[in-house]
Amino acid sequence: MKIYLVGGAVRDRLLGQPVGDSDWVVVGATAEAMRQKGYRPVGKDFPVFLHPQTGEEYALARTERKIGPGYHGFEFHAAPDVTLEQDLERRDLTINAMAEDDERNVIDPFGGQEDLAARRLRHVSPAFREDPVRILRVARFAARFVPLGFSVAPETLALMREMVDAGEADHLVPERVWAEMARACAEPAPEAFVEVLRECGALERVMPEVDALFGVPQSPQWHPEIDTGAHLLLALAAAARAGEDPETVFAVLVHDLGKGITPQALLPRHIGHEARGVPLVRELCGRLVVPNAWRDLAVAVTREHLNVHRAFELKPATVIRLLTAVDAWRRPERFVRFLAACRADARGRAGNENAVYEQADYLEAVRAEAAPVRVATEGIEGPEIGAAIEKARIAVAQSVKERFLANKTT
Repeated sequence: MKIYLVGGAVRDRLLGQPVGDSDWVVVGATAEAMRQKGYRPVGKDFPVFLHPQTGEEYALARTERKIGPGYHGFEFHAAPDVTLEQDLERRDLTINAMAEDDERNVIDPFGGQEDLAARRLRHVSPAFREDPVRILRVARFAARFVPLGFSVAPETLALMREMVDAGEADHLVPERVWAEMARACAEPAPEAFVEVLRECGALERVMPEVDALFGVPQSPQWHPEIDTGAHLLLALAAAARAGEDPETVFAVLVHDLGKGITPQALLPRHIGHEARGVPLVRELCGRLVVPNAWRDLAVAVTREHLNVHRAFELKPATVIRLLTAVDAWRRPERFVRFLAACRADARGRAGNENAVYEQADYLEAVRAEAAPVRVATEGIEGPEIGAAIEKARIAVAQSVKERFLANKTT
């Protein structure tokens, strides 16, 4: 019985990156032997155990055989005679198919160290084609490692295209698509996730609403980059550069979906794209089983981002109605995310990457100063109380606006 550290922990240590969770492979053991040593079984499809002290995952070395379409179409074989190399061979990318023994010697049968040095994301073997989730994983690893100079190997990208053309991407289950997408939204370059999926043709299959944005023109007056898809990539990069959280990044990803269905006669203008986008966002979120909190933020950004951009042009009463519509009074933390997504959208334009975005500061100041407003309720009740509070908040918004405009002129 031999135990090896495998996968991401080995890769990240060799890259000099922080090492997260450690995964281990056990060679030469049986499930019964693991249980006798106190390991707790947790795997449903194949033998995986939790260490009795550390809680880390230990999996018996295994092979797999494709027996049906999609992610679940595999038969697994775990036995004492399965070798470490056989276990590593079933993995997706060479940089994830390395192991370390207890003396930190690296076992690298498929050239992972060479690909790390070459900054290359390359598949281990032709068996890569058997699992469509690997298409999403490669795109997610691109989102993580593109800032370090990595790119997808041409032969791997070609194989991914073949998989998409063969219909493998059509068997992706929504939960797995969302799991990889949500993780990509937390990576340093989420725009690379979109780019890689588009290059191999998978974006059209998993997020056709996003794919439809590419090639759609916008007014050069507001968008020097012209292409709506190019704007989306710039906005995602702006959100990541600002360190926004994954929920905010997702809202940026979907905020312009309405532009993908703008009538041809209106182009390159996109009048009403905010309202057109809301049902598309809801449909995408429903299809991919997106958490309600993520969906609600995305819908708010989609519906209201243009109002935020022109915040200084809005009447104070309209500003208060905007804050009410996005639930800013009750959910100030989400309002911060809402404004951050709008800021990323504004900075997602060629030449505008570092622009000052005072609209967010203005609206947050209105919220902070107007939220605590109280009114005398003697002699009034019900809707009249709400109307009195709104009137007081409008006065606060007027005062804040005057202060900001005065600062702008000085």
